Amino acid sequence: MLFNSFDFFLFFPIVTLLYFLLPHKFRWFHLLVSSCIFYMYFIPIYILILFLTIIIDYIAGIMIENAQNAPRKWYLVMSIVANVGVLAIFKYYNFFVGNINDAFHLTNASNALPLLNIVLPIGLSFHTFQAMSYTIEVYRGNQKAERHFGIYALYVMFYPQLVAGPIERPQNILHQFYEKHTVDFNNIYKGLRIMLWGMFKKVVIADRLALVTTPIFNKPESFSGIALCIAAVFFAFEIFCDFSGYSDIAIGAARVMGFRLMTNFNMPYHSRNISEFWKRWHISLSTWFKDYLYIPLGGNRVPLPRMYFNLFFVFLVSGFWHGANWTFLIWGALHGFYLIFALATKKYRHNVAQFFKINSVKWLDNLLDVIITFILVDFAWIFFRAGTLSDSILIIKKIMNVPAEIHKVWLTKKIAFLNLPGIPNLLLPCFCLILFLEFVHILKAKYKFDETFYKKPIWFRWGIYYAAIITIVFFGVFGKHQFIYFQF
Repeated sequence: MLFNSFDFFLFFPIVTLLYFLLPHKFRWFHLLVSSCIFYMYFIPIYILILFLTIIIDYIAGIMIENAQNAPRKWYLVMSIVANVGVLAIFKYYNFFVGNINDAFHLTNASNALPLLNIVLPIGLSFHTFQAMSYTIEVYRGNQKAERHFGIYALYVMFYPQLVAGPIERPQNILHQFYEKHTVDFNNIYKGLRIMLWGMFKKVVIADRLALVTTPIFNKPESFSGIALCIAAVFFAFEIFCDFSGYSDIAIGAARVMGFRLMTNFNMPYHSRNISEFWKRWHISLSTWFKDYLYIPLGGNRVPLPRMYFNLFFVFLVSGFWHGANWTFLIWGALHGFYLIFALATKKYRHNVAQFFKINSVKWLDNLLDVIITFILVDFAWIFFRAGTLSDSILIIKKIMNVPAEIHKVWLTKKIAFLNLPGIPNLLLPCFCLILFLEFVHILKAKYKFDETFYKKPIWFRWGIYYAAIITIVFFGVFGKHQFIYFQF
């Protein structure tokens, strides 16, 4: 079920109302059934796969806690292999087999391996990682094994964050299913406000930007470098508003019922470097990789070359987690390279900045850092968004030709050659929406907008709410546009 659908508009209030009306001892069952219905809106049969991994991890958690010494490790390995195995079959089998078949073709071998005609279960990567965090935390002794099968199943399947996160840790969410949540109007008010902002970001900003980015990225050969450059910038904000919009709706929906999910985004495009970007973007995933992959590999407690390897490997895996395509691997590799390059050149860049007195004007120094970071991130987004590696290369080549195109526009005073059929009328609204988004972010960062907003008169606050609702209804792009991260 999509958050931006009419079905969810009915589903959410009914589920929430029944949650508060039911006695506390039946609420977990109500949420579990509701989560199953939510998930089965996509491909119903795939819920069996989800329940298979839930059963395996539930048993593994208890066996890990009861076992001593070496057997504990093997039970953890059993759980991880089961989860990664399901992910590998559905998400990565065709990628590996396809590349093996290509290698056979290059060597004129005739024996090609069969591909699987299967659809990736929606949100598989997300609930797989959430399930893995449970067994790892039980193994580490940070979490008691959950004996209540229904509560554990709900931990994996809790509908607000089931298909696209945030990827929760058991320490944060499991105990909340046992707590008795009463009707708290402060939670309802704050949760609905978070949901409203998330819906605005999704249907008003992200899906409107998609009207420009989708046709351009789908046929990059038909557009100029300037058009592709605009599309690349727009996509950076599209994916942010799409994914953070989903997270806001998930966090808000849970908050209305009294559940607190972790923050997943914190104005990532205001970051001054790539390291800071990954502390602000998809926080639940970046911290997952840090805690369960980077630190076990040795983190930064190892010699410098090994630390560089750890960083690069983690981001390579992160890219592969996002999709079984060379474009995602390159996207991850680029971010790994960015971080290693920044660490290796930190002293030299500081000396250059001092020589040219760039850091003598603090606001200018900060602005330059933010702009450079955004350019690096946006360049990597090209590989993330492009359909194929060849498309990515074509887009970059055309963007490199932008100065020549600008010169031609300057001389001829004509933009017809840019080939933007039907798109120019969308550009101004899109730019205005991006500026509005950044205006809100600046207010939130500089003036503690949330606290200040609550102190405003009720007529002012509700005027903003009504304006947002009217904007969503009349200017939102509807048509069941799937959230971008559902494909992962």
